[in-house]
Parts: sequence; C-alpha cells; structure tokens
Amino acid sequence: MRADRLVSLVLLLRRRGRMTADTLARELEVSTRTVLRDMEALSAAGVPVYAERGRHGGFALLPDFQTALTGLNRDEALALLVAGSRRGAQLFGLGTALASAMLKVVDALPDGLRDNAADAAQRLLIDPETDLLSRRVAAEEVPDAIVAEVRRAVFAGHKLRIHYAAVDQTPKWRTVDPIGLVTVRGQGYLLATRSGADRTYRLSRILAAEELDEPAQRPDRVDLDRAWQERNTRFRTGGDQVAVLVRVDPARREELVGTALAVCDEEADADGWLRLNVIFQDSRHAEWALWQLATNAEALAPQWLRTSLRNRAAAIVNRYGVPS
Repeated sequence: MRADRLVSLVLLLRRRGRMTADTLARELEVSTRTVLRDMEALSAAGVPVYAERGRHGGFALLPDFQTALTGLNRDEALALLVAGSRRGAQLFGLGTALASAMLKVVDALPDGLRDNAADAAQRLLIDPETDLLSRRVAAEEVPDAIVAEVRRAVFAGHKLRIHYAAVDQTPKWRTVDPIGLVTVRGQGYLLATRSGADRTYRLSRILAAEELDEPAQRPDRVDLDRAWQERNTRFRTGGDQVAVLVRVDPARREELVGTALAVCDEEADADGWLRLNVIFQDSRHAEWALWQLATNAEALAPQWLRTSLRNRAAAIVNRYGVPS
C-alpha cells in the first residue's frame, strides 16, 4: 500500500541520511518514477524532505525531523530486532513486511537505546544457513503468490482451493478449510480440515492456490500448538511406520535425523555414540536409511531390521569376496 511505502521512505531517510532515488527504489522494490512521485506527496503533506543535486546528491530530511516511541526498554527492543532474523516471516511471504516493521522500530527508538540495541542485535545469530560442517540447512522455497493466497485465506477465514502434489500421487485440486500455518526447521505447513477431517499440507507441495469467497468451517479460536502436537502424534503412530532403536556416530546424527520422520527420544552412550528412537515411513525406508550410514550406525531393534541389514552385507561380501 502507498501509505506504508511513504512511511518506509521517511524511515529510510531518517535511518540512513541522504539517499538517491535509485537506491530508494531498490530498497522499496518499486520504480524510480514511483519514488519521485512519493517524494512529491511527502513534501505536499508537510514532511521536510528536500533534494540535493549533483554527484553526491539525493533526498534527505531536515535534521530536526524525528519520531519517538516510548515504553520499550533495551531487552524489549533487542527481542524485536532479533525476531527480525527468523525465517518464518520469509517462509510465509512476510519478509518485506518484517523488514519494514524492524525499520520502524529502530527509527522510533531514542538515540541512545537505538545504538545500543542495534549493536547487541549484531552479536546474535539465529538460524544460520549452514551448520558447523558447512552443510546447508534445508529451507523450502514457496512462490510468493501461492503463500500470499494461502495466508489471505487463513487470516480471512475463507475456504481455500489448492492444487496439491502429495507424495507418489498425481497432483489434484482440493478444497479445504484452513486453520493455521506452522513452520518447523525451515519447512512450512498448512493445517486445515477437509470434509471435517484433519489434514496437514506441506506448503512446498502446493502448486497453486485460490482463496474462495465462502467462509471456512472452523472454530473461531484455535490452539495451534496443541493442534500441531496432536497431528504430529497421529502422524508418527499411523500407517505402516516403524520404530527403530539405533546407535549412531555423533558425526552422522544429522544425516540419520534428516531421513527419519521423527525422533522420539535420544541419549548418549558411554562410548560417546548416541542412542535414538526414530520413526521411519516403513520397513524399506528404515533399511535404506541405516544402510546409507554403513558402520557409522547400528540398528539395535527390531531384530528383523538387523537380520535384513546383515543379509544385505553378506550378499555384498559374496559378490566381491572372490576375484573376478
């Protein structure tokens, strides 16, 4: 909206000082012509903005123009700034809005508190893109148009029509009643009901979405955390899923966890290895996951999995045991 953009313009100039029209256009993701029109609108509204021509010119505000926000202490301001680094806003298509909000918070703080909180925020890193082994943390990419349509339906309480690609199935259209959005380790999910039954849809598997005018059939209030826990429990205990007790070298833990559906509990053995109870989709999934880890993991139970892995290893030995 233009009003939000005008506020962002003022705050950018307050925070950074003189800026060119091209730089402002890139920051706000609009054209230079739009920035020039917005500057005229600000000037007409009485905002003390002026233009300086020349090589080092640009737009600026008169030095005595400022805003004030009271009631925030240092830790509260720091919490807001740190929140701006979380991935949920990006995943749900709110990255630009979050950046704008953080700009407003920083600008409105008193000078001393602003510098203090901004410096402290630079010393905290939340959810980096890679871990200590330089492995990229998996984060899903969901088209902005799709996530925006889903988000609008969730907030408006309208039914939602989605073209969904379930695993190993042909994509098909579904009409659902959206309840809420959840993000877990960089993956986004839509919690909904369909014909009264609970459904959970992964955002990255939604190929298209359309908000409908019809009101969604859902309760006015929802405990999203409880709903997620209940669905998570049903997911882990349903279908042909199998539970496996496994010992794993700590260096390969993330690889194991990344292939499993869930980790129920975990503890360290005396030798430094980790003992985990993990859930796999089915027996083939469990055997494949443990085979990938070779001697860096050991399935302790169930016995059929140990037998299957031993037979597979014996077949490999027989194949390569005699020189060709």
